[in-house]
Amino acid sequence: VQLQASGGGLVQAGGSLKLSCAASGNIFRVNNMGWYRQAPGKLRELVAAITSAGNTNYSYSVKGRFTVSRDDAKNTVYLQMNSLTPEDTAIYYCAADVALTSTGGYRYYWGQGTLVTVSS
Repeated sequence: VQLQASGGGLVQAGGSLKLSCAASGNIFRVNNMGWYRQAPGKLRELVAAITSAGNTNYSYSVKGRFTVSRDDAKNTVYLQMNSLTPEDTAIYYCAADVALTSTGGYRYYWGQGTLVTVSS
């Protein structure tokens, strides 16, 4: 299973970016999907998550500005980021709970990360 993240880049404060992350491989089902980020010198933190039922969870710092969504037909999770600030600068990682078979358990897979830089 591979998770390929894309959509990062350089944006001015107040701007928007949309990240995408597609899971591929021998996938039976994808459960929870989410986005994490790690800024220089800081620990990786959860930014947003979405369950298979569509329930969402956001960190306090991004609530109201970021929106997580998913397309199960494409095994893809998105992160729409609005009103970006320099404090949002980080490497953003996607992750997903993936089952490879109908009888196997779920395992957490990580994407390679995509850099988001917000200039002031």
